[in-house]
Amino acid sequence: ELFVSQNPLRCKMSPSMFRFVEARERFTNSTRDALGSNSVKPLVTAFGQLPGSETEKKTTLDQAIRGVLEEEIIERAKCDDYLAIISLSISGVMEGICSPSTPFLLLGDVLDCLPLDQCDRIFTFVEKNVTTWKSNTFYVAGKNYLLRMCNDLLRRLSKSQNTVFCGRIQLFLARLFPLSEKSGLNLQSQFNLENVTAYNTNEQESTLGQKHLEDRDDGLEVEEGEMGEDDAHPTCSIPIDYNLYRKFWSLQDFFRNPIQCYEKVSWKTFLKHSEEVLTVFKSYKLDDTQASKKKMEDAKKAGGEHVYFAKFLTSEKLMDLQLSDSNFRRHILLQYLILFQYLKGQVKFKSSNCILTDEQSLWIEDTLKLVYQLLKETPPDGDKFAKTIEHILNTEENWNTWKNEGCPSFVKERPVDSKPLRTPRKRPAPEEFLGRGHHKKILMGNEELTRLWNLCPDNMEACKLDGREFMPSLEEFFEVAIEQADPESMVENEYKVVNNSNYGWRALRLLARRSPHFFQPTNQQFKSLPEYLENMVIKLAKELPPPSEEIKTVEDDEDDEENDALLKESNESPEVNLHKHLTGEQIDSFANRLGTHWRTLAPYLEMREVDIREIESDVEDVKMRAKLLLVSWQDREGQHATLGELLSSLNNAGLSELTESLGND
Repeated sequence: ELFVSQNPLRCKMSPSMFRFVEARERFTNSTRDALGSNSVKPLVTAFGQLPGSETEKKTTLDQAIRGVLEEEIIERAKCDDYLAIISLSISGVMEGICSPSTPFLLLGDVLDCLPLDQCDRIFTFVEKNVTTWKSNTFYVAGKNYLLRMCNDLLRRLSKSQNTVFCGRIQLFLARLFPLSEKSGLNLQSQFNLENVTAYNTNEQESTLGQKHLEDRDDGLEVEEGEMGEDDAHPTCSIPIDYNLYRKFWSLQDFFRNPIQCYEKVSWKTFLKHSEEVLTVFKSYKLDDTQASKKKMEDAKKAGGEHVYFAKFLTSEKLMDLQLSDSNFRRHILLQYLILFQYLKGQVKFKSSNCILTDEQSLWIEDTLKLVYQLLKETPPDGDKFAKTIEHILNTEENWNTWKNEGCPSFVKERPVDSKPLRTPRKRPAPEEFLGRGHHKKILMGNEELTRLWNLCPDNMEACKLDGREFMPSLEEFFEVAIEQADPESMVENEYKVVNNSNYGWRALRLLARRSPHFFQPTNQQFKSLPEYLENMVIKLAKELPPPSEEIKTVEDDEDDEENDALLKESNESPEVNLHKHLTGEQIDSFANRLGTHWRTLAPYLEMREVDIREIESDVEDVKMRAKLLLVSWQDREGQHATLGELLSSLNNAGLSELTESLGND
């Protein structure tokens, strides 16, 4: 009090304290106003006006919204009212005034307090907002809440009575979490051992085999034709007794826990029961495809959907009907295929003792073929169903491999580049890219690519040059064959080129492109390719012009070449010399004259500053630097490194004296 009285100015400047009770009451009223106006603005306004830190106000607002929801649940409001409060909290998170976990806490409170029929409507809202839950704002904060909420719902639901609802929850989790999410993976390949199939294990209580006796005792007789064809049920041709019933349903325990098949005693039991059951399936085939189609048509007319039961019905009275049902039979056969795939496959967490013997592997292979054959014989569309199942199981092998590798993420990260980052170079202007000089050479960033690209100014014209023609003419290719076909040459058949298979293949391709005889129809039949080619050679010999009879000696050829060279040297003009390449002697001579001026000439030879500095760091002698400059320029330019280009660069650099001396030489 003494401090406050002595410092009235500081008392006025101190911020007002945050009062939790008042803030909660204010937020509660603002929440009801926001629900009435269907807008989050009242909450945003109250959040901005109240004093205190942002964390304190967020926590208070979260509790206020949960308090409003609690009152609505106690008053047993409608589901739409609950969803309105949850939607308001989502908007609050978007505005930054609520904690990201608030909508999930509200959903958990609602689902814990409502009956299952109303939970269905609330979960529909959760499914529709799956995109919202996957956003960065909500996913990290809410994924554990959603997983816990879905698991709590699954514990309350019955898998046999609420099958669709359970499936919706599983599909929602599959859409929410990525494939590599550890909480959704059975990493250790554990089995659901709680899935026990209950059936009558007491033979004394069995009623199988007594039905016909009871009907006989009742004395009920039905005259022929009294019951319609649709009302009559087909009787089972296989006698069903308790022994078959017990063996059939005991197989479910092996499907539930395949590890038993690696034990000797259990394997013998499984083998014995499987052979008897599969024998029944094989002997009692479902051939009445018309009846199956009729049932499906009746179901469509009645507006009913296909019914799927999550658990098997193991009543003894249904045994004969189940054996007559194609869907039931497919379920059992599919269980065999899944079991065999596990027994044969490589599973990371299998024990070292879980190894099949050669006898077991052989039996599985034979039984696998039998199961697929039974699936193909089961109507309707048996072949299509069997191929689809085989394709799905083959695809499943990829998932098994992925799990054996520890379920690596499907997102591949970009490898970190260990090289130091280079500073980005400025993009060159078009004239710099096209280079200098009358050639306007295009620089490709690599010396060899630059040389190849600039061999010809026009690439399309370069493709039409005579040098690009690689297909020989008919005269050149068949010249040897025509000479060998002449009887005066006396070449034996086995030494003729037409008998060479490689030559024959190339000859056919050439004839197809350049000879009209290749596509002309003929009645003449040829037994072999050499015979056909010999016939074509005779035709070509008549059409092609005969070779020149002038024969030159080797001495005459040498004299002609010498005369041509002398004539060419005498006719060369100074302009022709400008287009010649520089020799090594010329480069050495000019480098000695260039000397210290090499640094002036370098930019006009299109040398980069990096290359110039590299030359300076390599050698100290000025003449050697000049030589390195000229050699680098010649290697880069290739055919364009002519004397004329060098003289033009000297003139542009202002070294006219060197130009005159070099031109005179």
